[in-house]
Amino acid sequence: MSLLESIDAALAAFASFVWGTPLLVLLVGGGLTLLLLSRGRPYRHLGHSVDLLRGKYDRPDDPGQVPHRQALSTALSGTLGLGNIAGVAIAISTGGPGAIFWMWVTAVVGVATKFYTATLAVMYRGHDASGELQGGPMYVIREGLGRRWMPLALLFAVAGLCGMLPVFQSNQTAQLLRESFAVPLGIVGGDGSLWFDFAIGLVLALAAAVVIAGRIQRIGKFAERLVPSMVLFYLALTAIVIGHFWRDVPAALAMIFDDAFSGQAVVGGTLGTVIATGISRGAFSNEAGIGTESLAHGAAKTSEPVREGVVAMVGPIIDTLVVCTCTALVILLTGVWQQGVGMEGISLTAEAFSQVFGQWGPLLLLAMVLPLAFSTIVTFWYYGVKCFVFLFGTRFQAFYTALYIVLIVIGAVASLDAVNSIIIGMYAIMAIPTMTSTLLLAGRVNRAAHDYFTRHQLEAPPVAAN
Repeated sequence: MSLLESIDAALAAFASFVWGTPLLVLLVGGGLTLLLLSRGRPYRHLGHSVDLLRGKYDRPDDPGQVPHRQALSTALSGTLGLGNIAGVAIAISTGGPGAIFWMWVTAVVGVATKFYTATLAVMYRGHDASGELQGGPMYVIREGLGRRWMPLALLFAVAGLCGMLPVFQSNQTAQLLRESFAVPLGIVGGDGSLWFDFAIGLVLALAAAVVIAGRIQRIGKFAERLVPSMVLFYLALTAIVIGHFWRDVPAALAMIFDDAFSGQAVVGGTLGTVIATGISRGAFSNEAGIGTESLAHGAAKTSEPVREGVVAMVGPIIDTLVVCTCTALVILLTGVWQQGVGMEGISLTAEAFSQVFGQWGPLLLLAMVLPLAFSTIVTFWYYGVKCFVFLFGTRFQAFYTALYIVLIVIGAVASLDAVNSIIIGMYAIMAIPTMTSTLLLAGRVNRAAHDYFTRHQLEAPPVAAN
């Protein structure tokens, strides 16, 4: 084994280790703890989140950078796309249909987790080196827990800096464009072409630079226009496929529930494989408890922290319970997961759409995934630069941005298994300070939530004993 192969294997083992049982227990067990501590309060106020997203409570003079709707769209742009489309396919091919059930579990408990993490992101905002008000787990730890917890804040910032690299998104975008567009049209050969991938990477980098130049305000406006339309477009595509196989929908849902507790569909696997795959892929899907979404929600224009928590908890419902479920049904109903097509990830999902739309299937999927993958690239820059400024100040911020743009091009042309293992591993590391600080500060969120909901007459105050 060569040195590079040894490094790749070591980093892959690192990623597998940090995503082991202890972390899955922290994410799901911590989410269940928050659900119980809240007494189900977040789930009772989903209607209020709709009012907030409609702008009913927006005030231009509130502190922050972007309205609630743009903050949620920015957070969703970091999770929707390749993570939801390719991630579901990987979950099914690795853990069987039952893995989808455990993805649902992460979404249900993730509603409570995001309520707490986003509320804290606004409750404990702090000023960065340039004096600008910022939110995110590192500021929650510094402002909410105190300076003695700074090592935990630094751990998140370092992990976030390494985990928010654009290489995976640009690599997968170039691959999808090549396989769905360039190869069928004969622009490049079946083995791909370095010049084509480089051109795609360069276009992505230039476009990202234009959006990034406008910072969070331009990113928020871009995501607000893009995310809802792409979600509706994708749901329309999946509705056509599901409608085509509508008689088989009950059987597909039954298969998900049956396999969730038996693991029979996993070749050579166990029930533990089904559960671990579903939970880990669910965490990648909605990022509840990872902390990245708090970086976006912390920029919301509001003086009421609880409001942003109510908005944020819609995220797992949209990206996991709705989008991921639609993707899973398309894959299961078309049967491509059992046909031995030799594909996984985005290619498997594209093959499923081909069963109904023919050669247009991959192109229609491309029309949805490409803009969302691009939005993830620019959102990850925002996340990464916030971590960079927290660690090093604003002096070298331009250097980070330039390096980030270069990495978009490199990611499109290179095989980056080692870097991808680092990114996956860093996601797990980010969850440790995020969930730890959230659980420690949960009581303060409960008190703020009680005050907010009773003050706005959304809950009846407790009746005093005689």
